[in-house]
Amino acid sequence: MSSEDASPSTSATISGADLAAAAERRLQQRQAPSPSELQFTGAEHELRQKFRRLIDPGILRPNAEAQALASLKTLLTISENLLNDFENPRFRQFKPTNTLIKRNLIDPKGTVEYARELGFYPEVKDFQPYYTFNPRKKDNLRIGAEILRAQLDLFAEKEARAAQAKKDEKAVAAAAAEKVRLAYEDDRKMKMLHDELEKERRDARTAAAARRAAMREAAPEVTSNQEDDEEEEEDLMPGSGNVLGLKPSSSVPASKKTD
Repeated sequence: MSSEDASPSTSATISGADLAAAAERRLQQRQAPSPSELQFTGAEHELRQKFRRLIDPGILRPNAEAQALASLKTLLTISENLLNDFENPRFRQFKPTNTLIKRNLIDPKGTVEYARELGFYPEVKDFQPYYTFNPRKKDNLRIGAEILRAQLDLFAEKEARAAQAKKDEKAVAAAAAEKVRLAYEDDRKMKMLHDELEKERRDARTAAAARRAAMREAAPEVTSNQEDDEEEEEDLMPGSGNVLGLKPSSSVPASKKTD
């Protein structure tokens, strides 16, 4: 077996579930503090750990994965908009009645708690509810955005691995189907060759039988001719038509006359 034939079966042993589980383990490992993070002050390290816990289990556990992903993206958008244009009052607050905000921040579990830890607190202005950012929480906003970004990167990596695993499974399935097709074609060709050889054998046997029959039909005629020749030889005795003691050309001499 060639290496090309061996590779599909080897790939088949690595299922999409295995790859997804590996990505999940890597995600959990990366949620633990890295050596570089140990250089942070105790307060900042604790804050990072708190944000991680607010995501997992806080947001990921009670919500469907698709909803949790949408909520994390919305939280990151709010954070980055404010970090990129910190003096813009438009980005310092959001209304909980906004359709997108309600769907991705207010209704899901654990998302409002994350927004509050970022520095957005509820208040009422002109009888309208808002979540307004506290400028003293800028460090929270920066750290919380970093944790969100890292988590979304892990999600993207996990999805890419799952997509690749699915693609590999399809490739393995396609290779297996191609092998089955080729085997079927080989069997069909072998059957056609066998049928052709069998036909040639039958034709050869038929021709041989016809030759033997023709020889048997010709054999009695040859035997009859031989018997006729033998009978003719028996009818002809030796010296037939001759008188014994006489030459065929001589005749009886005439008697002399006496005086």
